[in-house]
Formats: sequence, C-alpha cells, structure tokens
Amino acid sequence: MSQASQAVRNRGRASAPSGARSGRPPEQQEDQSASLRRRAQNRRARRETLFGYAMVASALVVVVVFTVAPILASFVLALFKWDAISSPEFVGLDNFDALLSDESVTHSLLVTSGLAVIIVFLQVALGLGLALLVAQRASKIVQHLFRAAFFLPMLASAASISIVMAYVFNDQFGVINYYLDLLHLPEVSWLSSTGGATATIVLVAVWQQLGFTFILFVAALGSVPGDVLEAAQIDGASPARMFWRIKLPLISPTVLFASTVGLINTMQLFDQPYVMTKGGPGESTYTTVLLVYQTAFQNLQFGYASAISVVLFAVLLIITAVQFTVSRKWVFYS
Repeated sequence: MSQASQAVRNRGRASAPSGARSGRPPEQQEDQSASLRRRAQNRRARRETLFGYAMVASALVVVVVFTVAPILASFVLALFKWDAISSPEFVGLDNFDALLSDESVTHSLLVTSGLAVIIVFLQVALGLGLALLVAQRASKIVQHLFRAAFFLPMLASAASISIVMAYVFNDQFGVINYYLDLLHLPEVSWLSSTGGATATIVLVAVWQQLGFTFILFVAALGSVPGDVLEAAQIDGASPARMFWRIKLPLISPTVLFASTVGLINTMQLFDQPYVMTKGGPGESTYTTVLLVYQTAFQNLQFGYASAISVVLFAVLLIITAVQFTVSRKWVFYS
C-alpha cells in the first residue's frame, strides 16, 4: 500500500464522528447527551432546593428561639412564683387572680389603649395624606426622596431616638422651649405635665413610625388601575369623590394591614415612656410593657410579670380578631 493511500485512510478515520468511531448510532449519542444534561439539571435543582431549605430552617430557628420559646415560657412562668433567686414555686392561677384586683394593671391597659388609638389614627391619617400628596404632585425622583426622608427615623432604634427627644423636649434646657423663649412665647411643660408628656410620647412615636405607613400607602396608591381613574375623570368625578369612592376602597386592605400592625406595635409601647418619662408624671404614660418590666426586673416578680404579659397577649389577640371581623364590611379584596 502506498504512503499516499495510507494517509488518506488515516484522515478519513480521524474525521469520522465519535458515534461512528464508537459504533453507536447518532440517535443514541443524542439521547446520552440529553440524559447527561438532565442529570446535571437535577443535581443543580437539588442543590438549590437544599439551599432554600437551609435558609428557611435558619429563619425558623431564629423565630422559634426568640419568639415562640419566650411566649411559651411566659405562659408556663405565669403559673409560678419566682424571684430569680429561689426555686420557682407553682401557684397555679393565683397570679391571674391577683390581676383582677390590681389597679395598676387596669390603669396601664387603659393608658396603653388610649395611646395606641391616638398613635395609630395619626399614623394612618398622616401616612395616607402624605402619600396622596406625593403620588399626585411629585415626580419619581421627589417620591424617592420623600420615601428615604420619612423612612430614615425607622433605621434608628427607638431608645436612641427617645434619648435625643428627651433632651429636645426638656423643660429647662430643651431646644423647643429655647426657641419658644426667643419668640417670646410661653414655655410648655412637655415632660412634667400630664398632657404635655402624653402629647410628647404620641408625637415621637408617630414621627418614628410614620415612614412605614407612608411607604405602604405610596405602594398601594401606585397599584390603583390608571384606567379606572381616567374613566372617573371623564365622567366628571371630583378628586374628593375619586378618593372616597375609588382609591380608598381599592387600598382598604392596606389600611387594614397598617392599622393592625400599628396597633400591635403601639400596644407594646415601652422605649419612649421608659426613657422620656419613666411612666410619669404620676402614671399618665405608664404603659403595660413598662409595668411588666418594672414588675419583673425591679420587683423580681417574674411569675406575676409573665401573667401580665399573657393578659396583654390575650388583649392583642382579641383586638386583632375584632379588627378582622369588622373589616369584612369595609375591606374590599380584588
């Protein structure tokens, strides 16, 4: 055999497809490659699934350790008398019997409920009003600036803001009274009078939480269908009528959510009264959580404090259930 014919045969052998060299038909080669791709996709899907379960499990661990476990511990501890020094003594429902005749518990619940109603009403009303103004009369850049400006107070802790506000509203050397004096206006007893302390607590709490409700309502108003509003304008509807008849019913689920979350948060109000007024003057700002703190960590009555927290938990459940029951008449889900 000549060298030229041998070279031609070798080139043909090298240029032949792998399937031909292996003796397998092209269809089997395609099936094998598709099977390999499916296996790789399945392995990637399993890894992503395991990663997702790991993330969910870590979040559940945090919730169980820092939320569920303390709640269960409070229910159990409410049945004991314990001062954190001696061994716990089982007393059954005696702590709850003592609550019925404890005027401080009743007073703190009334103070907390009053503050909660005022704060939530102002948060929802101001947040919705500001969202309407920004959504109707501001560009996208201005809307983003307003969102950032109103949301910034939420990034700071309530305790740090309360410390600053305690200096701002101080009766002797506070900034507010300083400028009132410069304007020859009468100074206000912000933290030393019943009305002033209540108004200051409400003002600080609303200012810090206003950004949350504002962003909620901006997002809700942005989801209102534009064709519905255009149709109402063509029919000659006034802005007030469009708000009451179209916008408010469409964003009613957001109103329910904002009021429910706000009420739950304000019923647990602690930082502002503790830092700014210590529950005073008198007991005008003496909230239930502040009572729980002082009962547990100052009076060392952990079982009784747990019973108070259980009662507060039950009150929150009842209020939330009432809210959702009443909301069936005015909340419209699309």
